[in-house]
Amino acid sequence: MRFLGIDLGWQSGGSGVCCLQRTAAGLELVTLAHYASRADVLAWIDRQVAPDEPALIAVDAPTLIPNATGMRICDRLAHRYFGKYDAGCYPANRDRPFAATLIDFGLALEARGFRHAPTMTPQKVGRYQIELFPHPATIHLFRLERILKYKKGRIAARRQALDQLRSLQIATFPTLTPALPLPAQVLPAVPSGGQALKVVEDQLDSVTCAYAGAHWWWWGLARNWVLGDGAAGYIVVPAPYADQICSSE
Repeated sequence: MRFLGIDLGWQSGGSGVCCLQRTAAGLELVTLAHYASRADVLAWIDRQVAPDEPALIAVDAPTLIPNATGMRICDRLAHRYFGKYDAGCYPANRDRPFAATLIDFGLALEARGFRHAPTMTPQKVGRYQIELFPHPATIHLFRLERILKYKKGRIAARRQALDQLRSLQIATFPTLTPALPLPAQVLPAVPSGGQALKVVEDQLDSVTCAYAGAHWWWWGLARNWVLGDGAAGYIVVPAPYADQICSSE
């Protein structure tokens, strides 16, 4: 079973992609890359997963957008549960300029046999796709009090936050179930700035997506939340640890 994470460029800009492979001990990193176009991403998927091979693809983008205007229910729920962490998501509707291309991407995955999986029988092999928003995932997986603000702000602050994300991935993912060992040399170093910083940001987000997708497949609803549903749109989020729930009550 393979787990692909895609930090998809919504309109312009590149996409970070990550492929994990299930092993006897947990997970291992197979591929980490960056591509300029969605067509390149689809070609990469075809290289990573044979037509008859099981895999789950976790996409950081809304690919189910049934509403013509306003916000999806899952977007509202993301704001309700994660707004206090500064992790509310960007609202999606069919009137947005990005909507058509993102819907088409989800349909392209469906054409390859990757069905949406807002419900999951844990560890059942198959070909699945889910929507995954990295910020809420990091809040729970890394026990954060606020998001790491590596997307906006001054370059120095963004670089520091991105380096913190990288360090948390290296330190935390090997300790979870499924375990993902990440030696420092397999992740790109955080550059000083410029376009290279955005490339590494996309790649590290794709690692979070791939891991959270594997977490969903491994545990299902026992250790994950689903905001929304397959009809109205949904976002999968790893559940908080028991002590996180107690401390927030």
